[in-house]
Amino acid sequence: MLIAFHLMKFVSSELFYMSMKIYTKTGDKGKTSLIGGTKVYKSDLRIESYGTVDELNSFVGLCLDHLKSHNISNVLTEVQDRLFTIGSALACDPEKETKLKIPDLHEADVELLEKEIDKMNEVLPVMKSFILPGGHVAISTLHIGRCVCRRAERCCVRMQKKELEVEPFIIKYLNRLSDYLFVLARFAAQQLGAEEIPWKPRL
Repeated sequence: MLIAFHLMKFVSSELFYMSMKIYTKTGDKGKTSLIGGTKVYKSDLRIESYGTVDELNSFVGLCLDHLKSHNISNVLTEVQDRLFTIGSALACDPEKETKLKIPDLHEADVELLEKEIDKMNEVLPVMKSFILPGGHVAISTLHIGRCVCRRAERCCVRMQKKELEVEPFIIKYLNRLSDYLFVLARFAAQQLGAEEIPWKPRL
């Protein structure tokens, strides 16, 4: 996966040399390496987890591209940094020491999301129904990001249930991030002048 590949190139000069080529052919048999060198199948839950976080980061980048021209991207650049931190932590073999210094998440990272959620909610109307994604490409993309975030969270919870080491704070951050993306989608709709689409269940 991309996160592990870029981080591992710093571990040794050999890996650094390998990183000069995009294709290494080392994964052709369905295996890849965690940070620390442990070989696992690409279907491994740890790979699925940080791969989903990588997917989420890409969607956050797309949301940022849609929103920054409207000056309503808020803290998405910081979110991308935190997601790379999460992906790096998930890509490590917890049973092996690595030469890499992986940055940590902090309580302040969650508090920032909560602060932003509260700030946006102050100017948003009270929800009276479920809301369908749509109304503007930026809004729809934020909802896709929210869904991928929930999937990343589920992957990490499955790791926890299977007693695969995962920092509980990662799950907390992803949980709060999905809430932030939902509220940001509503806030973006307001700022863009797009009407929210209420779900009207068929009777």
